[in-house]
Amino acid sequence: MTLLKDKAIQAMLLGEWQNAIKLNRTLLNENPNDIDALNRMAYAFTILGRIKDAKYTYRKVLKLDTLNQIAIRNIKKITGLNNRIGKNEATNQHLNNIFLEETGKTKIISLVNTAQPKIIALLTIGQPITIVIKRSKIFIQSQNNQYLGVLPDDIGKRLIKFIKGGNKYAACVKSAGDTSISIFVRETKRAARYKNQPSFLQISDNDLSLSKGKIKNLKEFRDEEEDKNYLLDTEES
Repeated sequence: MTLLKDKAIQAMLLGEWQNAIKLNRTLLNENPNDIDALNRMAYAFTILGRIKDAKYTYRKVLKLDTLNQIAIRNIKKITGLNNRIGKNEATNQHLNNIFLEETGKTKIISLVNTAQPKIIALLTIGQPITIVIKRSKIFIQSQNNQYLGVLPDDIGKRLIKFIKGGNKYAACVKSAGDTSISIFVRETKRAARYKNQPSFLQISDNDLSLSKGKIKNLKEFRDEEEDKNYLLDTEES
């Protein structure tokens, strides 16, 4: 059971949402009252645009624990999202499509110096956002010019070079917690001068080694699981 739970958490950390759903379902087959597994699976459903499934799963949590704060906060947040995008399959498919990854052309990025929680709470998954260059940094704003956060310096400096050289990018909200925002950035046009240069580098062997080192320490992660922002509010959101 512990090994399976570790794999489920690892899948979440790596953004392998379909696999995360599969692994958490297996955990729930063994223990239908596993609240952590239900919350993880609900979050994965939300990321994939399966809002009805996410709401159904969070309601299962609330039947087991009426005071579960993760489920309470997230079901409120996705209720608004469901009203906007959950009414037909075509719209949900569109949400899935915008998160389609392409090597070198797309990247999920966690913002730094994020906006106040009351502003973050208004964000929805898939919401288009604006990329703005200011003072050698890339600021992220809502479409009504509300500040949301800043790209990490290493990524920001690289994109500034490409943008000034003619590349174009689009971005939208990938997930949002109380104090965290991750965005999905896609290269939409590559300038001729950068035809052989990807916008986003793949993880190096060294980075992968460091990531594995972090993932290996899953016991600490489990102990702090409900405090993590990856669950839409420990989840994250």
